[in-house]
Amino acid sequence: MEPTLLQSGEEVEMLMEAINYTWILVATFLIFFMHAGFAMLEAGQVRSKNVANQLTKNLLTWSVGVTVFFLIGSTVEGLVAGNGFAFQFNAEAVSWMDWLYGAVFAMTAATIVSGAVAGRAKLRAYVTYTFLLAAVIYPVVTGMTWAGGHIESIVGTPFSDFAGGMIVHGMGGIAGLTAAWILGPRMDRYNDDGSVNVIPGHSLTFAVLGTLILAFGWYGFNVGTSAIFTEGSFDGAILGRVALTTTLSMACGAMGAGLVALLKTGKVDTLYVANGLLAGLVGITAIPDASTWWGAILVGTLAGAQLPIVFGLTESIGIDDVCAVFPVHGSAGVLGTLLFPVVATTEYMNELGATRPEAFVAQVTGVVAITVWTVGMTALIWFVFKLAGQARVTPEHERDGLDVSEHGVDTYPEFGQPDVATDGGTDEKIIRTDGGERLDGEREQSERDPHRNAKRSEDESRSSSELRSDGGKPNDGELKMITAIIRPDKLGDVKKGLAEIGAPSLTVTNVSGRGSQPAKKGQWRGEEYTVDLHQKVKIECVVADIPAQDVVEAIGEAANTGEPGDGKIFVMPVEDAYQVRTGKTGQDAV
Repeated sequence: MEPTLLQSGEEVEMLMEAINYTWILVATFLIFFMHAGFAMLEAGQVRSKNVANQLTKNLLTWSVGVTVFFLIGSTVEGLVAGNGFAFQFNAEAVSWMDWLYGAVFAMTAATIVSGAVAGRAKLRAYVTYTFLLAAVIYPVVTGMTWAGGHIESIVGTPFSDFAGGMIVHGMGGIAGLTAAWILGPRMDRYNDDGSVNVIPGHSLTFAVLGTLILAFGWYGFNVGTSAIFTEGSFDGAILGRVALTTTLSMACGAMGAGLVALLKTGKVDTLYVANGLLAGLVGITAIPDASTWWGAILVGTLAGAQLPIVFGLTESIGIDDVCAVFPVHGSAGVLGTLLFPVVATTEYMNELGATRPEAFVAQVTGVVAITVWTVGMTALIWFVFKLAGQARVTPEHERDGLDVSEHGVDTYPEFGQPDVATDGGTDEKIIRTDGGERLDGEREQSERDPHRNAKRSEDESRSSSELRSDGGKPNDGELKMITAIIRPDKLGDVKKGLAEIGAPSLTVTNVSGRGSQPAKKGQWRGEEYTVDLHQKVKIECVVADIPAQDVVEAIGEAANTGEPGDGKIFVMPVEDAYQVRTGKTGQDAV
C-alpha cells in the first residue's frame, strides 16, 4: 500500500499529539534516570560505612515520593493553583502522562535533601520528611508558580522559571541546607574551637560518574521541556537555544569552580569541578529558553565560581552540608533565576511585555516566596523530629555507620578466597563452583611455586633433625599468640599462607595506626588534610601444636611488599585458653 498524505487537520492534530506525548515520556525517562546519578554522586561523597543508607534513601525517595505525589500532592497543587479539588486517580488516563512528567520533577527536588543530611539522619525521619515534601511542600511551590501563576497576579509580571532552576533545584537545595542546620553536623566535623575537620567521601569515582549521569539526564529537564508542543505549535529556534545554553552553562560551571579552587588552594580540585558542572546546569535551568549565548557563559561561570565560596561560608557557620547541595542546587538556582533580566534576549523581553526592572522584581518575589515557604516548613518539620528525639541516630550508631545500624548490611564486605579450604587444605579435592576440581592448598601451591615448596621441605627436614629441651613439642609446649599488623590488601594472601601451614583459625580486625610509613597529604573539596593514621588489618592467631615461628614466617612472607608500612608481627605467651562449647582448657581448647 502506498503512503497517503494526511487529508485533514484532525489527522494532523492526532499525529502531533502522538509525537508530543511520546516525547513527554522520553523526557520523563531521562529525568528519572537522573536518580541513578544522584545515587552515585551522593554515595561517592559519604563514608563507606554509610553508602547503603544513602542508596536506600534514594530508592525510597522515589518510591514513597511518587506514590504520595499521585495520591495527595497533585491534589494540593491544584487547590493552591485555584483549579479546585480533584484527585489524580479520578483523572483521564491520558493525562497521567502529564502527571508523570511533573512527578519526576517533584522527586528530583525531594532527593536533593538526602545529600545534605547524610551520615546522621534517621531513615524514618528522612522518609517522613519526603512524604510531607511530596504531599505539601513542593506542591504548594508549583501551585503558586507553574500551575497557578500567583506571582504574576501580585507584581503584574510573570515569574520566569522554564524548567525548575528555582522551583525544583533552588527549593531542594534550600530545604537541604535547612534540614542540615536543624540536624547539626556529623560527629568530629568540627573541633571545640570551631575549626573544621575534613571528612572525605569514600569514592571520587562514584561522584564523578554520578555527575555525568546527572548531566545526561539534565537534557530531559531543559531540552526535553522545550521540545514539547504547546497549543499545537513548536518553535525549533527555542529548542536550539535551550540545547546551546544548557551545554555552555554546564561547561562554564565546571571551569568556574575549578578556577576558584585553583586560586584558593593552588590545585584544581576534582570534586569542585564535578560539582561546578552541576551548578552551571542548575544556574541555567530557569532561563535556557530566554538567555543569550553569552548569558549562558556568564551564568555558568558565576554559578560554578560561587560554589567553593558559598560552601566555605556554610562551613564557617557550622552547617554540615555533606554533599554541598546548597551551593550546587540552592544558591546556584537563586543566582540563575535572578540573572534572568540581565541575560534575556531583547526579543524575549518584548514577548514578555515587561521591562527588565519589572522582570527583576518578579524574579525576586518568586525567589523570596519559595525560600520563606521552604525554610519555614522544613525547619518546623525537622525541629519537631529533633524535639521528639527522632531526627538523628545515636552517637554509637553514627560511629558504627548507618549501613549496619539502620539496615544491618555491610556495603563492602570482605570476601575470602573461594579456593582456600577453611580447615587448612587437608581435603584431597575441593569441588569448585565451576564444576571443576582442584588439589588441596598445599599441593596446588607446590605445583604453582616449586621454590617455595622446596624451602618448606628444607624447613621441615631441619625441624625434624633438631633436638628440643621439651621433648619436641611445638612452642615449648605452651600456647602462643601471634599478632600481626599488615596492609589490608595483603589479607587474602596471609589467609592463604596460614591455611597452607595448617593454621586457618584467626581473628581479623580493621584498625588504623602510625609507624614507619610516611604521612600523606589529601585534599577534599579544596581543603587539605593529613593522613598519618593508615588503614591496617590486625590478625590474631593462637597456636598450640603449630610452631609459632612457622606462623610468623607464613605471615611475613605473604604480607611483604618491600615498602615501608608492611607492618609488624608480635609473638606473646598465652597463659590459658577456654573453649566455650566444650569447656576444654589449655592446648585442648585451641
